[in-house]
Amino acid sequence: MEDILVKCSIMLVPALLAVTAHELAHGYAADRLGDPTARLLGRLTFNPLRHLDLFGTLALLLVGFGWARPVPVNPGNLRNPHRHMLWVALSGPLANLLLALASALLLRLLALVPDTAVVELLSRPLALMAAFSLYINLILALLNLMPVPPLDGGRILAALLPPAWATRLRQIEPFGLLLVIGLIFFTDLWSLLFAPVILAAVALLAGPQAAVVAEVMRFLFGG
Repeated sequence: MEDILVKCSIMLVPALLAVTAHELAHGYAADRLGDPTARLLGRLTFNPLRHLDLFGTLALLLVGFGWARPVPVNPGNLRNPHRHMLWVALSGPLANLLLALASALLLRLLALVPDTAVVELLSRPLALMAAFSLYINLILALLNLMPVPPLDGGRILAALLPPAWATRLRQIEPFGLLLVIGLIFFTDLWSLLFAPVILAAVALLAGPQAAVVAEVMRFLFGG
């Protein structure tokens, strides 16, 4: 029971911030490009309760990646629907990458703090949360860039394709999530692509503090 509480204390704030920032970025980009739908529905907020999906949040806490309730976007309201959807879709992963960079910077700064008992009491929990934040934001950015609708990567690809081809790609959307889940859990895609890219990104961003990220992930998910 104590382990569960400790794990939740490490994961909860970074996970909520990651999914909230992702959806908020989509809504803000759409609003700036002409579609006020998210703003009118009260979704341009950092209040995580406005963005959470129950099953997506549980998946995030149990297996290390998940999803939020998508921010509604009406492409017809955008000033240039075909081109602007690219920027709306790209804004979510970019928000996660910025949070990953901020988390890595915090990890590096905490490593410079003088090693005293009082400071350790405060800095250690922050370091563990920053380590998980780095990991979860990289995961969300990378997974969402998969070129499969309804993921952001699918919408980005559709915005880059000629309209006729984009229409065909969007036909995948109703069963796109099932396809992604199948690729992740029933193929070697995770071990061959995602895991090496994430490990390389953690090493690049966190430097010597990458060991803290590895320690946190072992504690949270075993292995």
